[in-house]
Amino acid sequence: MPTPEQIEAAEAQIIENSRRIDYYIVEYSFEVLAAKMANGDLQIPAYQRDDTWEPARKSRFIESLLMNLPIPFLFFWESPTGKLEIVDGCQRLRTIQQFLEGRLVLSAPLSQLNRLEGFYFTDLPLSRQRKIKNRSIRGIILNEHTAEADQFEIFDRINTGSKIANKAEIRRGILRGPFLDLVVALAKDPAFMALAPASNQDVNRREREELVTRFFAYSDGLTGYKDRPSQFLSEYMRDANQRFQAMPGLTDTYGRRFHETMDFVARVFPRGFRRAKDGSKTPRSRFEAIAIGSYLALAERPDLRHNTVDVSTWVDGGEFKEVVGADGANAIGRLRGRINYVKDRLIGAVGAAT
Repeated sequence: MPTPEQIEAAEAQIIENSRRIDYYIVEYSFEVLAAKMANGDLQIPAYQRDDTWEPARKSRFIESLLMNLPIPFLFFWESPTGKLEIVDGCQRLRTIQQFLEGRLVLSAPLSQLNRLEGFYFTDLPLSRQRKIKNRSIRGIILNEHTAEADQFEIFDRINTGSKIANKAEIRRGILRGPFLDLVVALAKDPAFMALAPASNQDVNRREREELVTRFFAYSDGLTGYKDRPSQFLSEYMRDANQRFQAMPGLTDTYGRRFHETMDFVARVFPRGFRRAKDGSKTPRSRFEAIAIGSYLALAERPDLRHNTVDVSTWVDGGEFKEVVGADGANAIGRLRGRINYVKDRLIGAVGAAT
């Protein structure tokens, strides 16, 4: 049972961490949402995902609407112009708009309403069309002056446990700036894409952007890391955006750092970040070990760029597999361990050769 002192300390912590978040809740009908999408009152920012839902997923979403299943909140940021920037909900809003405008046909397989397969919105009875238009969905609108940290906190907690948006997407929606622009550009670099394979689902969910962000954040140092990568990466990105804004030259400096490291990885690690030659995914822990370990080794021994380095004796060994294993992967000891494992062996290989 908590002591009075523990209760007092807990209450003080609640007060300290409580924030006044300036937001309000709205409720719009589907008809209004489709109209706002069409006239530009709801804006899809450049950093948001493209129209990535496949027809079957869109059809299942419409099926859920017709069955009156609960719909997650939408999430907006109110811009100075009064228009609402969509931070979370782009795919759902696009689907609603496309269906109501007659641009989406319901495709198989529908799990419950299979008799609607092949239907457009206009094929439904007028009474049903009106009922669909009258259905509504709630949204959270953050005031334009809401601090970025508070925006992230709300958005993160709303999406906890859901598949609507992962941490990379949340950061992309809230922590905009020149550093994020660099991350997005590097994630699409063909040489990096060849080294770091990703499934279509991972690409759509910004996995490569997550890897690029981790590369810079961890290689700049782990001070303040507390076994919670999401919080650490968000704080790093916020600070990096400010630094890049104040010193535009950092974009080129960091870009060179990334490209030089990836060039080294391509030369020394024949499979890139894959576990196997035909691997189709990039394990985060393996990426962190090889990418950041290589960068730190190059920083300490620039001559590595021109030397022959043989990693075949350990990169497929049991010890390295254990180092990049998943158990406690985000603990700072394991993170440092796998980064330093690669760094030390790369430097050691040069020392042995000389």
